[in-house]
Amino acid sequence: MRAEPGSTGNRWVRAERGSTIPLVVGFTSILLVAGAVVVDASAGYLQRQGLGSLADGAALYSADLGAQGLEVYGGGLGHRLRLTRAEATAAVGDYLTRTGARRRYPGLSFDVTVADHRVQVHLTAPLDLPLRVPGSPAHPSVGATGVAVVALDQ
Repeated sequence: MRAEPGSTGNRWVRAERGSTIPLVVGFTSILLVAGAVVVDASAGYLQRQGLGSLADGAALYSADLGAQGLEVYGGGLGHRLRLTRAEATAAVGDYLTRTGARRRYPGLSFDVTVADHRVQVHLTAPLDLPLRVPGSPAHPSVGATGVAVVALDQ
């Protein structure tokens, strides 16, 4: 601060120098990056939800295959339904083709696990982010798991 010329010293005038442009540019950059993060996170969440629905449907479809086997008609429903990994994998592949999931999610891959009386389907697909955030992965992917139980209610 400096005294104004010709004053008695009671009145001070601030010497303001500089620009607010760097501050405005900085805040705008932060807001743009935050918006891009929100948009990308929303896209990832929505794709994971879609894959979750597909994984559940694929698991139920393959588990239902076990309820249509010849042992059910020949031996009745007294025991657990049998389902092999090969049958479940074929059923999941068929389900994903019938529902158009392979067109909707290019690069979709799946893994099927059959243990005891459970069928577990894990789907993974590349995530196509609408915006690029600095520091984000170059090729992100998202996955979901669905499980169905192949057992009789007693």
